[in-house]
Amino acid sequence: MTTLENRPYDELNIGDSATFEKTLTEKELVLFAAVSGDVNPVHLDEAFAKTSMFGERIAHGMWSGSLISAALATVLPGPGTIYLGQELSFRRPVKLGDTLTVTLVVKDKMDSKKMVELDCLVTNQNGEKVVLGVAKVIAPTEKVSIEAPQLPNISIG
Repeated sequence: MTTLENRPYDELNIGDSATFEKTLTEKELVLFAAVSGDVNPVHLDEAFAKTSMFGERIAHGMWSGSLISAALATVLPGPGTIYLGQELSFRRPVKLGDTLTVTLVVKDKMDSKKMVELDCLVTNQNGEKVVLGVAKVIAPTEKVSIEAPQLPNISIG
């Protein structure tokens, strides 16, 4: 079992960083389409995607955005973080089999509301920038260390 531990507001310093990594699989792509309702054929239809500017199927842009959310919630600041906002700039497509690394860096702290701004960079396995952005969160104020929940096994039918 994996343990999740947060970094409370008072432990965060400007320049602190953390990473989170995930690979895009066929199952992930289809499940994201099912959950989000985004069934754009550039994501799901190989024949259609071949006629697109990318020449093949690509991930939903917000799949990459959801990895930033996961990194904020599980790594930095971690459990108890409240997501307030996100600016994103999509730089290149994500393809099946790509492994993305989210890097978060504490950019600013606002003591009055325990708010934190973090620079967000998502790169692929080749080190190419996929997404750039800035997230705003309310960081937890108390230290928490918990076991990550077991998620159900989901099948695609």
